[in-house]
Amino acid sequence: MSQDRALSLLVFGAGTGTLATEIAASRLLAPYYGSSTIVWANLIGLVLLALALGYWVGGRLADRRPDPRLLGRIVVGAGLLVAAIPFITRPILDVAAEGLDELSAGAVVGSFFATVLLFAPPVFLLGMVSPFAIRLAVHDVATAGETAGRLYALSTAGSLLGTFLPALVLIPLIGTQRTMLASAAVLVLSGSLLLGRRWVVAAAAVALMLALPPGAVRGGDGLVFEKESRYQFVRVTERAGVRRLYLNEGVAVHSVWRRENVLTGGVWDTFLTVPLLLDRAPRRAAILGNAGGTVARGFGVYYPQVAVDAVEIDPVVTDAAYRWFGLGDNERVRTFDEDARPFLRRTGARYDLVYVDAYHQPYVPFYLATKEFFELVRKRLAPGGLVALNVATVPGDRSLVDGLAGTLATVFPEVRVWPALEFNHIVVGLTEPHRAARPAPQRLRELAGLMAQRLSAPVAPKADPWTDDHAPVEWVTDRMIVDYAVRGGSFDEAPLPTAPRG
Repeated sequence: MSQDRALSLLVFGAGTGTLATEIAASRLLAPYYGSSTIVWANLIGLVLLALALGYWVGGRLADRRPDPRLLGRIVVGAGLLVAAIPFITRPILDVAAEGLDELSAGAVVGSFFATVLLFAPPVFLLGMVSPFAIRLAVHDVATAGETAGRLYALSTAGSLLGTFLPALVLIPLIGTQRTMLASAAVLVLSGSLLLGRRWVVAAAAVALMLALPPGAVRGGDGLVFEKESRYQFVRVTERAGVRRLYLNEGVAVHSVWRRENVLTGGVWDTFLTVPLLLDRAPRRAAILGNAGGTVARGFGVYYPQVAVDAVEIDPVVTDAAYRWFGLGDNERVRTFDEDARPFLRRTGARYDLVYVDAYHQPYVPFYLATKEFFELVRKRLAPGGLVALNVATVPGDRSLVDGLAGTLATVFPEVRVWPALEFNHIVVGLTEPHRAARPAPQRLRELAGLMAQRLSAPVAPKADPWTDDHAPVEWVTDRMIVDYAVRGGSFDEAPLPTAPRG
């Protein structure tokens, strides 16, 4: 094979490996630090910094030692570093997470140093490829522009393949760790093109590692189920007869199950109390963000007449809900594996209750926080119906709640806020003015009394409501978290009075 052809294939392979590594990196970090904009900013920013340093060093090195074998060794070295990542990620991040899980800024600090330690070194080496390859490929200054353009086009084409193939095919099919190993094999094979046939053995050795069974990403005591889905890392634990659902970073609990009691002492109980604000018994409800089905299961006990449409974007989570969280206990539940807003847009159903609990910790998806979305919700509500939103907050900061409630008030004639828990507010939009709450079931009376005491006065409409064009939900949330971290806040929270005793 000619050197020019080998260089072209190497550049294409390096572009593929670089982006595949970055895509897989986001999935490796998500079980520990989530997939918030802060985590993505750390990952993208540090990868770009590593690439920039690689471009600079690679250009200088190529001028001093324009040796194709040196470039081959650089790419092989990057591939071997990538191959090591799946095996060293868990012990490193488990230790780091133990110290950072208690910090509200843990995702910021943890994802920063994880990216520096694990992903920046191979990306730095891969950044050296383009200037080095151009230096080797340019034989005549008169065609230097054409040569550089061709190699950059090949690198970009490889990057496109490295973006879409892992995201759409490899990660859902074989998982993140094996996708990372496949990227490493491509890189080692690309480097071996400039080193001779015997180096192909190194690429084959890395490829053989694909046969190794993938390890658990974050196991831990009480683990009963874990799986990486197309959307997130799903984990179920059981301790002392209580099952909990964790997604990605594993800090927030998304569903709770107890065999003998559907009440949890958590925010899910508030959704069982909200129907008392209706002037009639509800007949149909939609839960947008069903997760493990804790609320839907509770409806089967306290409102068995209600038909529930439970919407959850991730079918792996829905399967876990049936298997581990008793979702099948309520025979009046229908599940839909869809995103919340497209589901509402296509359904013709009318609901007495619409619950929105689809935030991806700690963010409310912006398109579920806009005036246009709330207009769609109101169209799907029966006369006299209501919508209730679970909004994550921190003590002393109402910016997110006020933004959502004020926007909701531009669509609904009456909006009230219930500060149910220290870190959760329930925002309620009513299609008719609230009067007196209906009598509560016995086990919900104490919580119903708390709701009656703490329900706010009607909220005024927001002068500049959030819209599909401009809804700064992530910015408001990030600022809220950082400010709380600076104030030294703790995330320990007392349970609701409905928590099971004994």
